[in-house]
Amino acid sequence: MPFQPNHPRERLILALDVPTVEEAEAVVAATRGAVGVYKIGHQLVFSGGLALAERLIRSGEKVFLDLKLLDIDNTVAHGVQAVAALGPAFLTLHAYPKAMRAAVAAKAASGGSLSLLAVTVLTSMDDADLTEAGYAGAVRGLVAIRAAQARAAGIDGLVCSPEEVAPIRAIVGPDMMLVTPGVRPAGSAAGDQKRVMTPGDAIRAGADLLVVGRPILAAADRRAAAEAIVAEIGSATRGQ
Repeated sequence: MPFQPNHPRERLILALDVPTVEEAEAVVAATRGAVGVYKIGHQLVFSGGLALAERLIRSGEKVFLDLKLLDIDNTVAHGVQAVAALGPAFLTLHAYPKAMRAAVAAKAASGGSLSLLAVTVLTSMDDADLTEAGYAGAVRGLVAIRAAQARAAGIDGLVCSPEEVAPIRAIVGPDMMLVTPGVRPAGSAAGDQKRVMTPGDAIRAGADLLVVGRPILAAADRRAAAEAIVAEIGSATRGQ
């Protein structure tokens, strides 16, 4: 099923990239109702974040576990089954064909509503970084290959740079979710992200969900910062 949000806020994923559960809980308290999904990544997972994820899910919030799984097939499959039992809305894995196929099979066996999102190329990487890592060719070419492989594997969606949304959409069609980190409101610092776009431009390019962290977390008024991004998403959506 294509992603069909009922409100622009459902398209905003807030990355809880903070060091402690206590700080994450403060962020949630400040932004609850202003964002659609809370993302928990490695930093918080290793600081008690899985227990927080369970509490958020029980309270009715959507949770995105950004674990970027990659391992042998059996380990990936068991990981997906364990995560599915927690009840999050989204789980990430790296877009390697065998890992994706193992994850899709494990999800099917587990049932539930977990959406698997495959990470194409990290938004902190550019062509030079790929060369250093031993890959031949450019980021855009590798992203296109992995997008086609994800579609063939039956993955629910892709995590990609906003710059790659339009070409990926042409490859995967209208039904696969495209989730974009590297989103920065106008005037915000890019930080360690190398392929970035404003929220409105990312939506107009065809993104379904936007991941935003530091522009909200570092704001003096986190709720107001989230609401401003949601308003920009809404304006861009109406213009489509």
